[in-house]
Amino acid sequence: MTSPIKAEDSGSAAVLDPELTATTDVVKGEKQPEGRSPGQLMWQRFKRDRTGVVSACVVIFFFVVAALAPVIAKLYGKNPYTLYAQEPDYPFLLDDFAMPSGNFGGMSGEFWFGVEPKLGRDVFTMLLYGMRTSLYMAVIVTLLSVVTGVILGMIGGYFGGRVDYWLGRVTDFFLGFPQQLFFIAFMPVVTAMFVDPQDETPTYLRAVAIILVMWFLGWMGLSRLVRSSVLSLRDREFVEAAKVSGASPGRIVRKEILPNIVTPILVQATYILPSTILTIAFLSFIGVGFVEPTPDWGRMFKVGTEVYEQDPMFLLFPGAALVIFVLAFNLLGDSVRDAFDPKTGR
Repeated sequence: MTSPIKAEDSGSAAVLDPELTATTDVVKGEKQPEGRSPGQLMWQRFKRDRTGVVSACVVIFFFVVAALAPVIAKLYGKNPYTLYAQEPDYPFLLDDFAMPSGNFGGMSGEFWFGVEPKLGRDVFTMLLYGMRTSLYMAVIVTLLSVVTGVILGMIGGYFGGRVDYWLGRVTDFFLGFPQQLFFIAFMPVVTAMFVDPQDETPTYLRAVAIILVMWFLGWMGLSRLVRSSVLSLRDREFVEAAKVSGASPGRIVRKEILPNIVTPILVQATYILPSTILTIAFLSFIGVGFVEPTPDWGRMFKVGTEVYEQDPMFLLFPGAALVIFVLAFNLLGDSVRDAFDPKTGR
């Protein structure tokens, strides 16, 4: 039998068998599979989820519209503060009962979504600025709640012992507050601490008070979730290896544990934000949130409930916008969860 490699002299090059050379060329010519990072795999799974993509587009649309509300209002030629029924250019905007005189709540080419009963303000710009107020407030509250919950949850879960015990008791204490009743009772107290009861509370102070109260009672759920995740990870092999290598607790938490709990944190944040929007609307609806003349979703609902028998169209646009946004954000949260963990896919 002929050897596949023939050596003529000690200084001559080896001659390879042609069949072996051809096989090697085929292997070299094949396209090797490319490795993908977890982020790339998550993005590919998310793109295949049509519900998630559509929901993301809806959410982005709402945020873009809210950010560009002043620009859109300027191009539209109206604002949410002017009482157009008192303007000489619109003498018949409201009827004798202070209701929109036109059909469908006064909808027309000049007032796309109609006008507000009793005052005659433009509903379209009120909705734009109301979305802007609610979304900006919800983003700030969500960021503060997430940061606080993650920090306290990681500290308690990683260090354990007395630290975990006392942080757990503090969390239980705050969880014992009835949130809705606390919002109603504590909001006037916060504003009264800085403004005389005889004076009008500035809008910025109301916004700060809402943020503080909601942040005060909004971090506990995420803190418990993070704590349980850290408890399941702190005794894993890669964490023990980092400890043996001399890594500090801060580096272990930041480099080893935090990247492995990003998924539940991100998913929980997508549920906190729409819930926060609903709470802000509720506070304005019952009169302890934003008041006249600040545009807000909750205040529009309050006006709508007073005139829904005479002008049901006034509730249509803010109600539809709120339902669509909250539904889209919740569906987006489900899609993000499924993209990170395909085993839980729908």
